[in-house]
Amino acid sequence: MKKELNRNYSELTEFILLGFRTSPDVQIFLFLFFLLIYMVIVVGNISMIIVIKIDSRLHTPMYFFLRNLSYLDLCYSTVIAPKTLTTFLSTDKKISYNGCATQFFFFALCVGTEGFLLAVMAYDRFSAICSPFLYTVHMSQQACIRLVFGSYICGGINSMIQTGFTFSLRFCGENRLDHFFCDVPALIKISCADTSVNEIVLYILSALIIITTTTVIVVSYAYILSTVLKIPSTHGRGKTFSTCSSHITVVSLFYGTVFFMYAQPGAISSPQKSKIIAVFYTFIIPMLNPLIYSLRNREVKHAVKRTLLRKLSFH
Repeated sequence: MKKELNRNYSELTEFILLGFRTSPDVQIFLFLFFLLIYMVIVVGNISMIIVIKIDSRLHTPMYFFLRNLSYLDLCYSTVIAPKTLTTFLSTDKKISYNGCATQFFFFALCVGTEGFLLAVMAYDRFSAICSPFLYTVHMSQQACIRLVFGSYICGGINSMIQTGFTFSLRFCGENRLDHFFCDVPALIKISCADTSVNEIVLYILSALIIITTTTVIVVSYAYILSTVLKIPSTHGRGKTFSTCSSHITVVSLFYGTVFFMYAQPGAISSPQKSKIIAVFYTFIIPMLNPLIYSLRNREVKHAVKRTLLRKLSFH
């Protein structure tokens, strides 16, 4: 029996992504639906990156971080979307073992980095509102680069640990993943090895990231709220706090999904709930982020108008 397990383990070179198991007609509808969302993600985030890059008025720390957020959203949705779209129309739903590991590594890297970047953006708003005279010192160009680089380092460490632990598991013949991409819960479920250590590592890493980043965000906004309430005029309070509204909305979406997933343990064990939550991570949030910042931020809207007028004037 042991020889048979080892033989199956050595021969496992691919996984089958079961995705959304529905009728062929529904598969076509889902393909068109997710394709539309992905197109909005690509256009929205690339537009945000370009507008911030070419408009000199947006060359500030806040928009430097926003540009990196758009880049992350574009990257991790692109890691997932193309393979997901092909599984809707193709009977071949296979992904190689190495392809699965690569997909998960970059997904975990981008999502983990985004969590830390959102905390950095909260700290940026704290520095701008609570210490305006020292803001240029606290948020110098070098400081901003270090904060973004640090976010990537933390996201990379998380990704390497999770990928290393997950793909060191044994898979003895069963290679059907009840998911639309390679994610830890689905991989753990089909492993024939003891996964208790992997599950503990997953929860510890997730808890550390969530607790660390949310603490920075909550403390930053507690100080921001305290400072804003001291402003005598209602107009002044509204104008000051409006610079945070887009970030608060994005944070609420991102961490609301995280808390929903980990506040309900059944969501992890239920493949259908895991897929729905994963759709928010991989498609909905990357689509909404540029829309939120472009619709709720006056400076971004003005920058988009200036860019469009400049292009029209050239024609």
